[in-house]
Amino acid sequence: MPFFAILSLFPEALDLYLRTSIVGIAQEKGAARIEVINFRDFARDRHRTVDDRPFGGGPGMVLRPEPIFDCVEWLEAQHGPFRKFMMCPAGTPFHQQTAHALCAEERILLLCGRYEGFDQRIQDGLGFEGLSVGDYVLAGGELPALSIVEATVRLLPGVLGDDRSAIEESFQGDGDLDHPHYTRPRVFRGQEVPPVLFSGDHASIQRWRNDQARSRTERVRPDLMNPS
Repeated sequence: MPFFAILSLFPEALDLYLRTSIVGIAQEKGAARIEVINFRDFARDRHRTVDDRPFGGGPGMVLRPEPIFDCVEWLEAQHGPFRKFMMCPAGTPFHQQTAHALCAEERILLLCGRYEGFDQRIQDGLGFEGLSVGDYVLAGGELPALSIVEATVRLLPGVLGDDRSAIEESFQGDGDLDHPHYTRPRVFRGQEVPPVLFSGDHASIQRWRNDQARSRTERVRPDLMNPS
């Protein structure tokens, strides 16, 4: 059972989502444990300061090392070593394969940044790995952390209603996007469900789905066809 510890200055922004839908079900079933810690609680001054101006000048504020070091060291003293990730645009891109790999980890720590970023000594001194969910910048790391947790826990056995759902979807197998899906009604506003899906010929249906998945991938994400 993976144990996720999420370090954030805004735990209230995470709590509701973590109790909802698939992530909440994973915890109810005992498939995953998730805990949110406010690292401001580890600030050393009476104002609970966690940031300061950057040396060398420049805009914004930088997260100080002391509260985060103290928080991480407290956590690891309680539970043992974590594999540690900081959410940052300069990190390694997060992919479906990363989520699969995280399923095998016992303890995972996700650090959510704010302001202009982290004091570099946090990464260097605590062994954090950077993770990025895309080539864009957010106000903080809470949304990326939620994305990583959900992408991972939904792959754990027994979390989804049908474990095939995590296998027969985008980025699985040969890496194509998922094929189109249809349900009732058979005709809606002049658009009809492809007849092959009513043929009862499972081999033909699978070929159609494979062809559609490949065509969609070539059209929408050609970069997946020849990854660098």
